[in-house]
Amino acid sequence: MSKTLVIVESPAKAKSISKFLSKNYTVKASMGHLRDLPKSQIGVDVDHNFEPKYIAIRGRGDLVKELKAAAKTADRVLLASDPDREGEAIAWHLTHLLGLNPEELSRIEFHEITKPTIQNAVKNPRKLDIHLVDAQQARRVLDRLVGYKLSPLLWRKVKKGLSAGRVQSVAVRMICDREEEIRNFEPEEYWTLDADFLCRGGSFVAKLLHKQGKKMTISSREQMDEVLQELRAAAFTVGEVKTKEKRKQPAPPFTTSSLQQEAYRKLNFTPKKTMMLAQQLYEGLDLGKTGTVGLISYMRTDSVRIADTAQEEAKGFIIETYGETYYPEEPRKFASKGRTQEAHEAIRPTSALRTPESVKGFLGREQFKLYRLIWDRFVASQMSAAVYDTITVDVLAGDYLLRANASAVKFPGYLTVYEESTDEPEKLDNEENCLKGDLAIGQKLQLRQLQEKQHFTEPPARFTEATLVRKMEEEGIGRPSTYAPTIETIQTRGYVAKEDKKLVPTELGEIVINLLKEHFPDIVDQEFTANMEEKLDDIEDGKSDWKKIVGEFYGPFAETLDKAEQKIGKIKVEDEVSDEVCELCGRNMVIKMGRFGKFLACPGFPDCRNARPLLEEIGVNCPKCGEKLVVRRSKKGRKFYGCSKYPDCDFISWEKPAPHPCPECGGVMTEKSTRKNKKYVCTNHDCRFTEEIKETE
Repeated sequence: MSKTLVIVESPAKAKSISKFLSKNYTVKASMGHLRDLPKSQIGVDVDHNFEPKYIAIRGRGDLVKELKAAAKTADRVLLASDPDREGEAIAWHLTHLLGLNPEELSRIEFHEITKPTIQNAVKNPRKLDIHLVDAQQARRVLDRLVGYKLSPLLWRKVKKGLSAGRVQSVAVRMICDREEEIRNFEPEEYWTLDADFLCRGGSFVAKLLHKQGKKMTISSREQMDEVLQELRAAAFTVGEVKTKEKRKQPAPPFTTSSLQQEAYRKLNFTPKKTMMLAQQLYEGLDLGKTGTVGLISYMRTDSVRIADTAQEEAKGFIIETYGETYYPEEPRKFASKGRTQEAHEAIRPTSALRTPESVKGFLGREQFKLYRLIWDRFVASQMSAAVYDTITVDVLAGDYLLRANASAVKFPGYLTVYEESTDEPEKLDNEENCLKGDLAIGQKLQLRQLQEKQHFTEPPARFTEATLVRKMEEEGIGRPSTYAPTIETIQTRGYVAKEDKKLVPTELGEIVINLLKEHFPDIVDQEFTANMEEKLDDIEDGKSDWKKIVGEFYGPFAETLDKAEQKIGKIKVEDEVSDEVCELCGRNMVIKMGRFGKFLACPGFPDCRNARPLLEEIGVNCPKCGEKLVVRRSKKGRKFYGCSKYPDCDFISWEKPAPHPCPECGGVMTEKSTRKNKKYVCTNHDCRFTEEIKETE
């Protein structure tokens, strides 16, 4: 029998795949890329049509020898790296390193690691897709040219250790622009009015909408008083009652972007953690007697397509588990956005029959949470719509129109399994029962009270990691594989810090972005960067030559670089001086910004390397010793609250303590947040007293 060598990217994947193949197959891992551009030089010959200079990655020599030896003894070599541009490039580099014929049918592709899929893949190899390889080469060369040409300029003009990048710089600019919007925001006053009416079911609330057919805009106390005076003198009658059935369709199965967003909202996972866990679920986990199995399909995708076999299996599971009415009349088809590779699929469980509970004992806690999220979303996406009974009541009062809405679930459909969350707080309607009953057109209503409320418009919210991913996807910045590493990079470089889970630009980040906006506007322009992504897609589709695209970019970029070298003077980044004195040398400590926020450092570096956390007081006294509580950070950057007198006092809390003890038992209360409100909860398990946090607190 002939021997076949299969080369994948990771040992975990190799272990999973080897279980599905006969003894005539040997599966080995390349550990990712084995060739790349050198780190010590630019590695791109700009004078000879941007020819890249690839070298073997340092430290991988023994692995290359091992793979070469295995390839020589094999009758056939199959390259099974990931099914995307990066995976195709890894296969192409392996072809060169192992001396394989690029015209041979040596590339296999699969989107899930299950026995039927792997066995089918090895039977159907194809030639390398050189267009995919060229698209990856174009991205790699473009990023290298920007990084290795622009970063040294920043070193010379601003500070050593800085970097710039096509995608990362645009992401930082988004955060800086949002911060500028917040700073320049001027709040505007506005008022709302709710009217509380009695009805047979109890009471209901109607909101003021119109006056003489025009939308009401109330911007002052005086205007509000006029409206109140007129309404108090008016009679309230029912103008119109509308009842209808509303259908709500399920969300599509996950893409990379939507998975990262939803895992952040529902599980509090960063995009980096989400992708790490998803990789583990994809590559395969040991399920006891079942063996090692990949639990989800490939996790880097922007497609929402589902394979017919997966849909059929989901259909059978839904009908058997929930009943015929929970499956739609026709299988669902979701439309992908933009130029999605339709050969790819959405992120889904490799088997709908493998329920989260059935594998819970074999998964880590966080692996289980993410698998359950993916499984729930996929199964729900294949189910019937949720059906609501809705009722709308218009209330007339002279020239004014008020409206009350209510809804109730008539048939839960997909909500039985899953409901998508949002970044916006939930808005609650009246209970439907309150509006049912005797309400009829012309009926007079008894007013209980008018409730006016003053508001001020709020500035746009700072980005979280999840909302930045959404913004990057909407603007066409980067691709599924780049979201998580980009967000990680801009924090590691010190351009962006995280405060209360929000991304905030550092002073250094704003200096660099302002410099790039002035001298390299294209590099930080969202439209320009999105257009470049389109050109990379053209290369992938075989419509454009990659070196031509790189040349069109590099000519103007090189000219701009020369001009900037002459125009930009040395920029001094001044540190904020604190009142804290360095106990080692007596200098006043300065405030610096690290990846986990601000800290104190001695300005005498490198002679004096003293540094310590910047203690941020929270206005609450330590319940143990009475001193001030401060914000601290764990080694991984997670925020917690501790006593300012540590180590003399060892009080700590992961949740923010309340400014007062529990009124029931005197125990420590901590702050808990939900989408609807904030509350203090007693940490004493025998008490668990709860109180709402008022807006003024």
